[in-house]
Amino acid sequence: MTYQLKESSVVAIVGSGAMGSGIAQVAAAAGHPVKLYDTRPEAIDKSITGIRKTFNMLVEKGRMTAAQAEEAGQRLSPATSLSELADASLVVEAIVENLDVKRRLFAELEAIVDAQCILATNTSSISITSLAAELRLAGRFVGMHFFNPVPLMALVEVISGLATDPAVAQVVHDTAAAWGKSPVYARSTPGFIVNRVARPYYAEALRLLNEQAAEAATIDAILRESGGFRMGPFELMDMIGHDVNFAVTQSVFQAYFNDPRFTPSLVQQELVNAGFLGRKSGRGFYSYGDGSQPPMPRNEATVPAPAYMIISERGSVIDAIAARAAAGGVQVVNAPASRKDGALLECGEAVLYLTDGRSATQRAFEIGIANTVLLDLALDYGKAKRLALCPAQQCSSEAYQAVVGLLQACGYEVSRLGDVPGMAVMRTVAMLANEAADAVNQGVCDARAADTAMLKGVNYPRGPLAWADELGANYLARVLRNLSMSYGEDRYRVSPLIHQHMWSGSRFHGRI
Repeated sequence: MTYQLKESSVVAIVGSGAMGSGIAQVAAAAGHPVKLYDTRPEAIDKSITGIRKTFNMLVEKGRMTAAQAEEAGQRLSPATSLSELADASLVVEAIVENLDVKRRLFAELEAIVDAQCILATNTSSISITSLAAELRLAGRFVGMHFFNPVPLMALVEVISGLATDPAVAQVVHDTAAAWGKSPVYARSTPGFIVNRVARPYYAEALRLLNEQAAEAATIDAILRESGGFRMGPFELMDMIGHDVNFAVTQSVFQAYFNDPRFTPSLVQQELVNAGFLGRKSGRGFYSYGDGSQPPMPRNEATVPAPAYMIISERGSVIDAIAARAAAGGVQVVNAPASRKDGALLECGEAVLYLTDGRSATQRAFEIGIANTVLLDLALDYGKAKRLALCPAQQCSSEAYQAVVGLLQACGYEVSRLGDVPGMAVMRTVAMLANEAADAVNQGVCDARAADTAMLKGVNYPRGPLAWADELGANYLARVLRNLSMSYGEDRYRVSPLIHQHMWSGSRFHGRI
């Protein structure tokens, strides 16, 4: 049974900026009378005019009829004072991210609306529990966190504070679903789901850059063209703004009492100190001035392909590479395993392994194979445009070049990374999955909500926990433990829930 608000219920939006206007547009399109309030009357008029113009554009694109656009536009009305919101069934606040300012607003609203009205905040970072603490009826207060641009982004985080009535959260959840959104339940903790689970996407990239694994453009290309992410971490941070991204990281870090997992980056702090805030300032990791050209990723020079490659076992990774190798004219030879430690393939004198969180040099030493080359994780080895490699320091140039030539014959662009533990995609995915697992383990959300949030809120190519199931809890734990041993930091500690799945043989999304 669903419990969404009736279409006749009045929805009030406080704040007519980009977020408030977007929420108003969605609510009006869903059939609700919408009242829009702002302390600046001219901003309300601008917002309503803009929303009506958007509805007309949707008519031109065939997504609404002219009658629907007219009716939706007429459902929007300005409110010149908070007292005009007295008949609202739901009030959504979308004003400045300041605890005291929001508290004052809700204290005023509570004295105006009736006892059945739901009070919701679109905050992206402030504790729902704290915002509700001084309200007379704290049970009706809930987080309703939309993502920008609201009309296009499907995710809504429905966040319950300590006092939130579960029935209120359900009404908001079901109402968001009726508006065409993909709502997920979350408990009020720092960062909620998305802003918490996403931290490693930035943090691991910044650490890779700091350790000179590769330039920003190359790391971005690897995460996009191998990992399948829509934007690389550095171009994404430039778009968000380093002042904003750094502030969120600092906020989460402090809220978790300086947990090393959320430690801010000195690299990003330097950018903020310099005023290099990204696109909005004209310079961040990349330059955006007139005539500036985006830097190109560094690719390995083209080398001859080897005549053949040797495989001893089958699996999704090697099957995809073998198929592309055969199509590229490289003979694929099946032979009994001649190497230890789960080699993917042999090529000339080189032995290729999937990274397991150790550096290539450490792994070569421990298995006694000097010509060890590591391969980074990819979302889909059959479709990936680029793969990243890392040779051990002991590896000969000739052995490494044989692997490069093989992958180029397969149609991949090849990027070389410095010998950092876990490489780029693998350590990023491992840490995203680890953070999502901890969120589930701590009761912030369930596994489905964690993956939905990252798919719908930030357009990840795969939910982190679905990716964990693909890798297997045992392999994921192995990668994280090796990272932890390499760095000697609690940052890479394995979530207890990953260990539980490893020991029980279960999955985040159903048993094996």
